Amino acid sequence: MNPEVDPVVREPSLTEALVPMGVLVVLVGGALLLFGLDALDGPLQVALVLCAMSVALIAMRLGHRWEAVQKIGQGAMSSITSAVFILLAVGALIGVWNLSGTIPTLVYYGIQILSPSWYYAATALICGIVALSIGSSWTTAGTIGVGLVGVADMLGVSTAITAGAVISGAYLGDKLSPLSETTVLTAQMVKVDVYEHIKRQAWTSIPAFVIAFVALLVIGLVRGPDVTNPVGEQIELNSLNGIYHITPLNLLPLVLLAFLSIRKVPPSLALTYSTLFAGLLGAFLQPDVYRDFVAGTGNVVIESLRGVWSAMANGFAIDSGIDEIDQLLSRGGMDSMLLTLWLIVGAVTFGALLEEFGLIGRLIDPMIRSAKSTGRLYVTVFASAFGLNIVAGDQYIALVLPSRVFRAEFIRRNLAPTNLSRLAADSGTVTSPLVPWNSCGAFMGAVLGVATLSYLPYAIFNYASPALSVLYGITGFKIEKVEPGSDQDQPTPSE
Repeated sequence: MNPEVDPVVREPSLTEALVPMGVLVVLVGGALLLFGLDALDGPLQVALVLCAMSVALIAMRLGHRWEAVQKIGQGAMSSITSAVFILLAVGALIGVWNLSGTIPTLVYYGIQILSPSWYYAATALICGIVALSIGSSWTTAGTIGVGLVGVADMLGVSTAITAGAVISGAYLGDKLSPLSETTVLTAQMVKVDVYEHIKRQAWTSIPAFVIAFVALLVIGLVRGPDVTNPVGEQIELNSLNGIYHITPLNLLPLVLLAFLSIRKVPPSLALTYSTLFAGLLGAFLQPDVYRDFVAGTGNVVIESLRGVWSAMANGFAIDSGIDEIDQLLSRGGMDSMLLTLWLIVGAVTFGALLEEFGLIGRLIDPMIRSAKSTGRLYVTVFASAFGLNIVAGDQYIALVLPSRVFRAEFIRRNLAPTNLSRLAADSGTVTSPLVPWNSCGAFMGAVLGVATLSYLPYAIFNYASPALSVLYGITGFKIEKVEPGSDQDQPTPSE
């Protein structure tokens, strides 16, 4: 037998296509059951790697060579190269922005707009601003969100409604921030520019947030507190003002980042420039913070250099004696992104193998064939992404698989890839905290101290956004098309 002759390759059966999904459910469910939220610290990543290996075994059973498996894995890795650099830059930026006072200043000014008469709406707005600035729904909910729910409990207003408002705002900022790893990942998977992706997301995200804001405002006016002494907020304001020199000048790095984003500077470079500028500016505005962070050596230049370098690598840490302040500020650094990158590597590799070897197609193709219209195709994508959030319990899988699987179909129908990136984010990212056993739903319920099903009715943005996205697909509103064979990055709007 000639060893150069490729073995006979056959198409997967339905059973073979279902096996990896079964392995996924068992391993991801097992990781969450055995480790709870700690599953995100490694066990869930291991589960995804094992899932990828199960696909590799089935591929070899179908007649594919191991070299083919390796080649596809290498392709999956190369597809996230840009995302890796962006995520590392995001980690560095968060650490330095905390050190230099940019994030504390945002929180300081943002929290002052709270008013008892519109507490829920203000909560959503503040969390949206914070999440937009830092690019993380989890961090927003786990820091400022925890404080807001605590204040709500102290004032005697509904913690469930407040939690829903926190999540609505947090996911608005997460979706529209170029610092968000899910936003970057979605753009990478669909192969569109991240800023173009954000522009298209605004078409559903902003109207959905307006709906949520108005609904929460009405609820607040009907059920809002009569208290006019928000003690909790005042404690946080005094603490931040005591640690940092609060001034609008601290927001200049954010202005620079916005300017560079508008000028289409590559995201990783824009983030790095803003990080270095914040580090330099903070050395003049926050000398005491820098000195305390590095246990001062007496040399201002060395202290500043060590502080910025350390914050970029390992994040910023502070011990103010107030848990909420410490949790808000003690984070960031490139190393804080390593677990997320590990998770993305597992999810992307798993998704690439499923797609390339025809396993996911065996399951999805019948659904695609039955989706004759654009509206039905949108419903199919939404059902796939939300279903993966329910079955797999992880938003990365719910993002990666539909983004990869449906991209070719969108191109075949002359639908711009930005349509898919918006729909995938609306369907995968935004709905993840609505599922109690999903890692996002479990995290939000745990850190906010409110059961997922209790805050679900009030996380209005999280079901208004996907509803609008599907509605656009059904009606044809804001659906962009491309000419056959044209550059997929140059869509033409169709309403």
